[in-house]
Amino acid sequence: MNSLSRHFALVMLLGSFAMAVPAQAQESFKAGFINTDRILREANSAKAASAKLEQEFTRREKDLVDMGNALKTASEKFEREAPTLAESQRAIRQRQLVDQDRDFQRKRREIQEDLNARRNEEYAALQERANRVVKQVAEAEKYDVILQEVAYINPKHDITDKVIKALNAAPAK
Repeated sequence: MNSLSRHFALVMLLGSFAMAVPAQAQESFKAGFINTDRILREANSAKAASAKLEQEFTRREKDLVDMGNALKTASEKFEREAPTLAESQRAIRQRQLVDQDRDFQRKRREIQEDLNARRNEEYAALQERANRVVKQVAEAEKYDVILQEVAYINPKHDITDKVIKALNAAPAK
């Protein structure tokens, strides 16, 4: 009888541990998810950065469009007049068009490179601010891990809206 009561006590003790471990494991680990693309699209600071870049590059892009239109007009004019031009005149005009096209292509590349560099600067600053806000939200709500770029996540773990709200509320630095 004594061994039966010891076994019963042992089974009860192990059972109580088995019941306590899953409950404790559920409470101890909290995971969240953020959609970085949404943050970079929807946050007020992201919209402000896009507007700033657009304003900064609008004039240069307009100048480039004007230059392209002038090149197209000159090319069309050359095509119409080429049959009536002397060989030397045709060669000179052709060389001028090639030079204009080279300048146009160079200017287009420069603008694109400048735009990409500025966009990277703006989004790096935004990403840094977003990371700070994610950390603040994670600490305030006691998350153990915040994930991004996952194949699937249950929407109840998505804290993107909280991060965007906190990012919009925080003053830009």
